Amino acid sequence: MNLDQIKQALLESYRSDGGINHADGSNLPSQASVNQLAEDCMHLMFPGYFEESGLGERDLPAHVENMLARIDQRLGAEIEKCLRFARVPSPADTARQHTGAVLGQLPELRKLIQTDVAAAYAGDPAARSVEEIILAYPCVLVISLQRLAHVLYHLRVPLLPRMLTEYAHERTGCDIHPGARLGSHFFVDHCTGVVIGETATVGSHVKLYQGVTLGAKSFDVDDEGRPIKGVKRHPDIGDHVTIYAHATILGGDTRVGTHSIIGSNVWLMKSIPDDSVAYFKGENLVIRSRRKKETLIEHTGAPAHEHDWEI
Repeated sequence: MNLDQIKQALLESYRSDGGINHADGSNLPSQASVNQLAEDCMHLMFPGYFEESGLGERDLPAHVENMLARIDQRLGAEIEKCLRFARVPSPADTARQHTGAVLGQLPELRKLIQTDVAAAYAGDPAARSVEEIILAYPCVLVISLQRLAHVLYHLRVPLLPRMLTEYAHERTGCDIHPGARLGSHFFVDHCTGVVIGETATVGSHVKLYQGVTLGAKSFDVDDEGRPIKGVKRHPDIGDHVTIYAHATILGGDTRVGTHSIIGSNVWLMKSIPDDSVAYFKGENLVIRSRRKKETLIEHTGAPAHEHDWEI
């Protein structure tokens, strides 16, 4: 086939094979613009870290004013595109309101993100400085952009929240849905292969390692076999929990209690109480109390240091 024949075949495909062409539709958000928005937001939240030249205290007012103006214009334009796509009434006015709401939360987001940086420094003995954490640890980009996208998600802005988190996903291999609720002092070590679903909640002072999945056990479907949207599908993780590499925790009714430890490669689809340890012993999954003399009446009726709960 020559180029003209290929062109005609593609045009015929556009006419006959619907669903993946958007000609004559509303102007969708630009991936390049969203990527630049993500970069600008990181510059604003971490001034002096990502600039090519030094940034002094005297330069901060002008720098912040310039970055805010850039973000305000770009964010407003992309939100408006998303609202027009969703056929929201008065998209321009609503976009301005949403943009103001997002920018107004940036100071509080910075305070929250600071706890994530502190958790990364405290949680990794290989870290030599906070500067190293911010410049080189992928979790900073992933968590910072997810927290920003989470604000947009709760404003019910379509498309844009997921595009922001996907920018971080592409760069780091860590996929945190913008709908997931993350507590303070959150650290994802190494990041690669981590997946956190839309309806997951993660408490404060939680540490995850590479390959961890907080996913769905199954999907409720309607009469036509299509997944039902908006239902609770992903687990809840309590405060002060550590989940080691490649553990998989599934289900909307699954809860990991506070101060628990989930070992590597554990596959968990049921709730475990506070102060638990889950790990494999041979081929059996063992869940025991971290308190040596505490009795696990619910499971064994025997002291935890004498008898483990094996599944």
